[in-house]
Amino acid sequence: MFKRVLIANRGEIALRISRALRELGIEVCIVHGREDRLSLPVRFSDYAIPLYRSNPLDSYLDYEAVIQAAKDVGAEAIHPGYGFLAENAAFVKRCQEEDITFIGPSADVISLLGDKIEARKAMEAAGLPIARGSDEAVDDAQVASKLADEIGYPVIIKAAAGGGGIGMQIVHQASEFESALKLCQSRAQSAFGDNRVFVEKFIEGAQHIEFQVLADGEDAIHFGERFCSIQRRHQKLLEEGPWLSEEVRTEIGSRVCEGARAVGYRGLATFEFLRDKHGEFYFLEVNPRVQVEHTITEMITGVDLVKLGIRVAAGEALPLSQEEIQFSGHAIQCRLNAEDPNNFVPSPGKLWDCHFPGGRGVRVDTHAHIGYEMPGCFDSLLAKLIVWGQNRDEAIAKMKAALVETTIIGVETVIPLHQAIMDEPDFIARDVTIQYLENHPNLLG
Repeated sequence: MFKRVLIANRGEIALRISRALRELGIEVCIVHGREDRLSLPVRFSDYAIPLYRSNPLDSYLDYEAVIQAAKDVGAEAIHPGYGFLAENAAFVKRCQEEDITFIGPSADVISLLGDKIEARKAMEAAGLPIARGSDEAVDDAQVASKLADEIGYPVIIKAAAGGGGIGMQIVHQASEFESALKLCQSRAQSAFGDNRVFVEKFIEGAQHIEFQVLADGEDAIHFGERFCSIQRRHQKLLEEGPWLSEEVRTEIGSRVCEGARAVGYRGLATFEFLRDKHGEFYFLEVNPRVQVEHTITEMITGVDLVKLGIRVAAGEALPLSQEEIQFSGHAIQCRLNAEDPNNFVPSPGKLWDCHFPGGRGVRVDTHAHIGYEMPGCFDSLLAKLIVWGQNRDEAIAKMKAALVETTIIGVETVIPLHQAIMDEPDFIARDVTIQYLENHPNLLG
């Protein structure tokens, strides 16, 4: 096992990783920008290395400085968390060159999965269900229109190097292709430095379902599914699980494990799907890192996914068999973003008061505290509120109680929206798609 690990991240996930490292007997090192110098992850670390930059994001994106920090403190490994450098293949290669373990998959696997076109091909070859679409990049509106005629409208144009829904354009008829293609290419170039786009069938009335996987480079196991359809701007807002029947879970679970084996995956991964109104699954992408919503899986399986990912990175084989993974009860996670609950505009500021709920089956992952200055230059996630109940009804009741007990004063949060969702009939009836918020515009009156 590692003696010392550097965390190349901030906020709640940095604190979550820090806890896992301590439980494994590993010393905690962390890099930080000026805005985070007094944050809990930094204060609780054994070694804190300041990387102050004029652009706050560069404190966590300058991977040469991160690698040098790891060398300076003698860290044998770097944990990237999510975001920032977590999916940067060039960074992973540099770690390898410096004989520093990257806690995650190899650079080649990250490059493969980061290319949505190549990932589609690889997963289709491994037996995963894929929506009909282009096998290569498309840069001509007439070619795209011909393809759409073959697979049927509506279709969606996506960035090959994309993520987070950036640039996606839904096309309902041929006349829309010219402008939609140019817009998606332009946004892809601006966001990812790669203007390649592809076309695939748009799944109407879809639900977003993902599977949690752990692999050791040779074998893979899954920890079931999470339901992630309540989103704003293609970003998840509320997650829960389990959602599927045991039969469907077993079928899709075996396929995602085969997909992980096919590419020699090592570490934690999330295989994401859309499921249509007929119950058919269509592969979206693989997220090659720990997910924000990993907490759901931890609550219903009783495993520590972050610790498992670290153990695999240290060279251990899978410590569990598929048969040993058992599911119990139901869990719901609400992301408590510092945002206006009506239009989701970020709301930075100082927390003058801050209290989070407790009790049986209640978990809060947060770096927030009274006096914390929520910066406006980073993601707006302030806390994750997770509850577990013996069934979904009990979990909903527990979440309603936990939201009432949550106090955050100084910034606006989406707590009122989550409270409204908990009482909304379609949510209670499980009648939820990725258009849920658009279809319920008056949740807050």
